[in-house]
Amino acid sequence: MKVVVTGHNGYIGAVMVDVLAKAGHEVTGLDTFFYETCTFGNDRRSVPAIRKDIREVTPDDLRGFDAIVHLAALSNDPLGCLSDDTTLDINHRASVRLAEAAKAAGVPRYVFASSCSLYGAAAPEDLLDERAAFNPITAYGLSKVLVEQDVAKLADDRFTPTFMRNATAYGASPRLRADIVVNNFVGVAYTTGQLLIQSDGTPWRPLVHIEDISRAVLAVLEAPKELVHNESFNVGSSTENYQIRDVADIVQRVVPGCTIKYADGAGPDTRCYRVSCDKITRVLGFKTTWTVERGATELYEQMKQLNLTSEMFANYVRLKRIQELLAEQRLDNSLRWQTVAV
Repeated sequence: MKVVVTGHNGYIGAVMVDVLAKAGHEVTGLDTFFYETCTFGNDRRSVPAIRKDIREVTPDDLRGFDAIVHLAALSNDPLGCLSDDTTLDINHRASVRLAEAAKAAGVPRYVFASSCSLYGAAAPEDLLDERAAFNPITAYGLSKVLVEQDVAKLADDRFTPTFMRNATAYGASPRLRADIVVNNFVGVAYTTGQLLIQSDGTPWRPLVHIEDISRAVLAVLEAPKELVHNESFNVGSSTENYQIRDVADIVQRVVPGCTIKYADGAGPDTRCYRVSCDKITRVLGFKTTWTVERGATELYEQMKQLNLTSEMFANYVRLKRIQELLAEQRLDNSLRWQTVAV
């Protein structure tokens, strides 16, 4: 299968292209390359790439491919808060136009990296499956809801969209992110010896390793059309829902000498939800292979090998990188390149 992976030079994409290529698929990347200097260790695999803003993609860019895996996005809530409209322009409107371009180009499958963030906030005793109500509380979460709703309308006999509602990602990547909970906790604990929790530690999060996200996409690409046509899947494991304080305890076990401290006056985070991932196992036979403790250990060992410092770790915060590009006037306020990315 000939597959385009958008955002292939990002955190998940840098791992996913390797997983898909090892399975025998012909992979081409498409990326604007915001984060190509944010390298953590060695790249796993180089693939042919289209250097292009996702907002500028046309059907001509996509002809001849069998599937689009769409990862490219402003990738978290703090980054999305730069501008709600820019977030919606990139994450929502451009994602819908990409689906329309794929359909016009005759690409039969469109796999969208959605997010469990669209559930937003829920009672902690609830285990949310794919039928649960949307309750996004950020522009990032809202963008995922809008894409699912709009792209679902494009489904027909010639075009099969599938929506992958990923749990909160973690794990080592050549394009590491420092701004997601497991990675952040391990990096801060390793570089400072102290883990500071900004909430009271009670909020729940579903967590999933990026290799498992990649394997879930592979399972969808290789599944019969009728199993994945216009379907949504929570991606993760129902057993991998954790309270933030439990994640901190795991990291403390992994990082020798690490202490845990709660910020003064810390209260509960409004983002709190647990999810059921039973559907993807029932329908596709997919099961995750990673646990948070194993993933935290992987990160810790790699940080030791690279002699990571606090200054180095800060380079993997996505918001910091975008702010640098804006300050250098390499990006305009709509996050479009003003000079050639080098």
